[in-house]
Amino acid sequence: MKPVRKAIIPAAGLGTRFLPATKALAKEMLPIVDKPTIQFIIEEALASGIEDIVIVDGKSKRSIEDHFDSNPELENNLKEKGKDELLKLVEETTDINLYFIRQSHPRGLGDAVLTAKSFIGNEPFVVMLGDDLMTDEKPLTKQLIERYEQTGDSTLAVMNVPHDQVSEYGVIDPESEVTPGLHKVSSFVEKPKPEDAPSDLAIIGRYLLTPEIFEELEKTKPGKGNEVQLTDAIDTLNQRQHVYAHEFTGKRYDIGSKIGFLTTNIEFGLQHPQTGAALKTYLKDLAKKLD
Repeated sequence: MKPVRKAIIPAAGLGTRFLPATKALAKEMLPIVDKPTIQFIIEEALASGIEDIVIVDGKSKRSIEDHFDSNPELENNLKEKGKDELLKLVEETTDINLYFIRQSHPRGLGDAVLTAKSFIGNEPFVVMLGDDLMTDEKPLTKQLIERYEQTGDSTLAVMNVPHDQVSEYGVIDPESEVTPGLHKVSSFVEKPKPEDAPSDLAIIGRYLLTPEIFEELEKTKPGKGNEVQLTDAIDTLNQRQHVYAHEFTGKRYDIGSKIGFLTTNIEFGLQHPQTGAALKTYLKDLAKKLD
């Protein structure tokens, strides 16, 4: 069994839900307090043992590449002023095996993954979506890798969501629970209507896939939204080899919507050593005024 060493981070979306901010700035560079959202994803990958990361980007995403590139002028300025802690933060973003591939047209998540086929080769890999931040004692990506080491098969992260929200997700039809929290899946359904949903277990933005998925993606025709849906290819792959679903029990932050982005900033701001105390005081005072 080959080890899981590589990750794909799709980042070619237009970010229309955050216009006008994303007209010239990559959505993935919007900050949670003082750190771009995509940096949280990369840190999760590294903490899980991933060695090589490819970001599938698109037009107007240059800011992502610049963020993870060296900036000698800035680094020298920080050195001269003795700002060692800030210098360390800046240098940490450059010491990463990071690669970039351009998705020329936004044809969906499945197409973005297929774009990275040559980078992955014949190895298992993870796909990490930037709209979901996950926190747990053990990184979710690491949890998926450990499941793969047990089964040797593709494994997706799922989580219970409110029934009236299932149409926003890919949803699994669980066949049986192999071990606590690990489900053998009968089928995968992309964004079903609530009345048609086979369960409330939704796919939440972390996938561990075997390289056979590329054969299925190459055969998958565009589905909803005229896009190549990764869920459709996974459902077909499940007919050839088992695909499992790992139930995540940690904390998920949905930063793909404005309200999710704002509440995540508040929660992370309360945990941040430089902002936590002042923000807590502000929120208490604000609550009194709103009452």
